Amino acid sequence: MGEKLKVRPNMMTPTEFQENLQKSTDNSHLKLLTIASYVIAGLSLLGIGFLFLHYQMMSMFFNNPEMLKNSKGGPPPQEFFVMFKLFYPIMGCAFLVVSIGNFLSAIFISKRKYSTFSLIVAGFNCPHFPLGTALGVFTIMVLIRPTVVNQYSAIKNNDGR
Repeated sequence: MGEKLKVRPNMMTPTEFQENLQKSTDNSHLKLLTIASYVIAGLSLLGIGFLFLHYQMMSMFFNNPEMLKNSKGGPPPQEFFVMFKLFYPIMGCAFLVVSIGNFLSAIFISKRKYSTFSLIVAGFNCPHFPLGTALGVFTIMVLIRPTVVNQYSAIKNNDGR
């Protein structure tokens, strides 16, 4: 009756088990965030291609007098197209910034560095419904989790910074 319970050296305590389970969950969520950020970066580059095709179609339409000879009222086609010419570079730059931001965020998440940068990119992703919103919210939820913050801190401390 006076025997002490002997714990085998390779057995985990419930606390260690819970910590390992949480670390595994965090790592899988961070891996999913990395993949999703790469996907959004690629889709943004695809958006630039779509924008170029849209410009070509609009240019062909507005520069062809035969297509517009029966139009009644409205702004003159050439002046209207000038406004579109301002729209294309602005949207192209926006797509490029989103693409580069998500690409860098994916790299940083995989290396567990610069969580603030990834949180800022997540904030910029949120208005881009529905994929950007999902990625942005999920990124924020994961990166502010205390166990993930600890992972980033541990890597930061190991780098000597």
